[in-house]
Amino acid sequence: MIATKPLDLRSNLKKYMDFAFHGNPVVIARPKNENVVMLSEQEYNELAKAKQNAEYLQRIDHSYEQLAKNQTISFSLEELQEMESDSWKPTQKIKDFMEQMENE
Repeated sequence: MIATKPLDLRSNLKKYMDFAFHGNPVVIARPKNENVVMLSEQEYNELAKAKQNAEYLQRIDHSYEQLAKNQTISFSLEELQEMESDSWKPTQKIKDFMEQMENE
């Protein structure tokens, strides 16, 4: 990791962009510790993907916990197709499930 000041960055932008592109993140020091990091698009995409994967795994863990606590409801294909209708109203099955969830 390389650190620089904004003035040096402006004077040597290509150099610092090359550092970032070749896998060396560049920390741009700013007042009040409001620093900024420059990194390659590839590294950024990898970080974004890792964050998305972590969020997805959290959702899976939460779903698994709900399944273990019997906090799920199943629908047939016909029921799901009915739900697409603009005139659909919650069935007793859904009302009962929602009441059960509220009581837990």
